[in-house]
Amino acid sequence: MIKITINGKPVEVEKGTTIYQAAKKVNINIPVLCYMELEDMGVKHNPGGCRVCVVEVEGAANLMPSCVTKCWDGMVVKTSSPRVLNARKTVVELILSDHPFDCLVCAKNGTCDLQKMAQDLGIREIHYQGEQSTYREDTSPAIIREMDKCINCRRCETMCNDVQTVGALSGINRGFEAVVAPAFEQNLEHSPCTYCGQCVAVCPTGALTEVDHSNHVLRALADPKKKVVVQTAPAVRAALGEEFGMEAGSLVTGKMVSALRELGFDYVFDTDFAADLTIMEEGTELLNRLNKHLSGDKEVKLPILTSCCPGWVSFFEHHFPEMTDIPSTARSPQQMFGSIAKNYFAETIATEREDLVVVSIMPCVAKKYERSREEFSVNGDSDVNYSITTRELAHLIKQSNMDFHSLEDKNFDSPLGESTGAGVIFGTTGGVIEAATRSAYEMHTGKHLDKVDFEELRGMEGIREASVDFDGQEIKIGIAHGLGNARKLLEDIKAGKSDFHAIEIMACPGGCIGGGGQPLHHGNSEILKKRQKAIYQEDAGKKIRKSHENPFIQNLYKDYLGEPGGEKSHELLHTKYFDRKKRWIKK
Repeated sequence: MIKITINGKPVEVEKGTTIYQAAKKVNINIPVLCYMELEDMGVKHNPGGCRVCVVEVEGAANLMPSCVTKCWDGMVVKTSSPRVLNARKTVVELILSDHPFDCLVCAKNGTCDLQKMAQDLGIREIHYQGEQSTYREDTSPAIIREMDKCINCRRCETMCNDVQTVGALSGINRGFEAVVAPAFEQNLEHSPCTYCGQCVAVCPTGALTEVDHSNHVLRALADPKKKVVVQTAPAVRAALGEEFGMEAGSLVTGKMVSALRELGFDYVFDTDFAADLTIMEEGTELLNRLNKHLSGDKEVKLPILTSCCPGWVSFFEHHFPEMTDIPSTARSPQQMFGSIAKNYFAETIATEREDLVVVSIMPCVAKKYERSREEFSVNGDSDVNYSITTRELAHLIKQSNMDFHSLEDKNFDSPLGESTGAGVIFGTTGGVIEAATRSAYEMHTGKHLDKVDFEELRGMEGIREASVDFDGQEIKIGIAHGLGNARKLLEDIKAGKSDFHAIEIMACPGGCIGGGGQPLHHGNSEILKKRQKAIYQEDAGKKIRKSHENPFIQNLYKDYLGEPGGEKSHELLHTKYFDRKKRWIKK
């Protein structure tokens, strides 16, 4: 331990602690732009580029960046001296001098770190003028890149390369032409990007934003010829409240339903219904493969990999296309819901498929890409017409001048709004495989499962493993969240080192609760833990907690689908995967 002094306050810290970290211990806030706390993800971020966090250190000739300068014994630091404040203002003014002034119409207006910093520093004019760098706008199916607004903080590069190991973004060119972009400045769509959205989640400005579908949704709601239904993902209810000043992890399920009715949706449904449906299909597929494996079939593909996350699906299509026969062929809950809505529900309410507009509220940016995939449409009509993020829903509610806090709690509509606790936990890492285990155990053994909480499958470690006793048969389960961790498990499978029977993978750290479309948390693990707690809280409060016991799912199979894994189920609820690597390497 070493002793230092910050703003006159004595602080004792471990050797190797940065000034920024030491200041946090005594509640001294030092502003940062490029810095991110990623220690919980096991990633070392190398900031220090923006120089906004400079401080004055006694005996040092120059101001020092607090986020990378390590403390030494006896160090005396001033974080807010006139010299420091003047330097910070100069740095931010220089950044602003090469930044567009379209804040009023920018997607990040009100949530922009650069905008807030200029406000906090009291910057009212720019003393430096010169040429501004300009780049072309790049719009993909899910993410928009406006590099005129990039401040070269390199946060996105760290997330893409070090956390997610996707390698779609990196710093290219030098000097005034320096920018973060795909190789050769190609379009994001032609790169190995998986649309996980983690770059969007950490971007401090409007340089990276999601493709906004909210205006399309408003036009559909205003069209008297259309019936508009909405589905809401489980993770949304655990985070939406943050956009209205509520504590992280506040459950707002009923208020969210009420708000969606106020917006004018004809039917408000729950993606959790489709999550229960996913368990029926994915669980059946898991048991079929397990039974073949146990009977000595050497050709059966194990471990089976979950397929609910479109960012993860895109990842293995781009980076491991030779392994596309291993994941489950079950569609994601979003796409299962869209298929059932466009076929079964449209028929139920006597509406033509083309006149039924399906909107999804997702914590995920990749869902925008997923809904656009050609295989999820019929004659050009997508199963899911529009997908908006949690943030976009919050913007719509605010546009409508609702007092979110005073909204009455309301329930989802039937039948596609009825779900079990198993459907809810899809929103967090470990939740999909726990939901599958609850049903697979009873389907496999024929015995009643009394304890449905599989604590061994829960947690926030990047890679976890557990064994579940299926009445004498040990089933080995792996769990990974974050694509960098997924890569490690896939490499083991490829090398023949994996002994798992099933693996759950989610693209985003924390799973859907940490999705790229959620309220911005910048890697704060405490916020993710609170959201996760809310998910399990809602699960615990459900009367039915096993997917196969959902009576509305049972009726759907009885009246329309037949049986899990059957011909009609396979046609409407399953998919196939493609080699995307050839496409982006060729480009």
